[in-house]
Amino acid sequence: MTTALITGATAGIGAAFARRLAADGHNLVLVARDTERLREQATELHDRHGIEAEVLRADLSEDEGIAVVEERLTDRRHPVDLLVNNAGFGNKGQYLDVPMADELKMLKVHCEAVLRLTSAAATAMRERGRGGVVNVASVAAFVPRGTYGASKAWVVQFTQGAAKDLAGSGVRLMALCPGFVRTEFHQRAGMGTGNIPGWMWLDADKLVAAALADLARGRSLSIPDPRYKALMGVVKLTPRGLLGGVTSRTGRKYGPQ
Repeated sequence: MTTALITGATAGIGAAFARRLAADGHNLVLVARDTERLREQATELHDRHGIEAEVLRADLSEDEGIAVVEERLTDRRHPVDLLVNNAGFGNKGQYLDVPMADELKMLKVHCEAVLRLTSAAATAMRERGRGGVVNVASVAAFVPRGTYGASKAWVVQFTQGAAKDLAGSGVRLMALCPGFVRTEFHQRAGMGTGNIPGWMWLDADKLVAAALADLARGRSLSIPDPRYKALMGVVKLTPRGLLGGVTSRTGRKYGPQ
């Protein structure tokens, strides 16, 4: 049986990946900060699907937490075949309203942790000639809107560049760019969601199914919904100057409240 390691595994997209991969017969390494929730999740998935679910507590905003996961990814005795870098969060407020410490913490989780964990996993996978990495970004990566979008743009560029460098090695890398998904993300950031139109919300389980299908096809970028594919097509055709004004107004309408 193959093993998948998922960061931010206890809620939202990470939990949806865990459910789907467990149902498909993969053993899991579940990574998050809350040990109790991790143990409950591991027990439930083991009992329901008969897979082994390992618990690994780590805070990816700290060097020690990243190092713990790096060590697990480089364990040759218990190899990881699929890494899902899902851990992440948003800060409430516009640029200069958010404390610098919080901005740097977000970059630590979204950029440094993704770089280090992807590198640890890909090194071991390349030696075996197989493996996959899914780095969860966002459609916010494609619009000039705030430091959250900037960090996710880095994830997309890094992942696609690394995927090209590893072409032919047997290691697949893919950036996953969802839109609004009903998770704990907005609640944890103190963001209101009542003003977001219903059609913009995505189902986490359907999103994961589409993402895994895209990974199997060898794609380095996944926007797993026709609605958001169409929106991003419009974004590509819109002049950057105009796009900046549109996304600023949209951010005020649908952003943190």
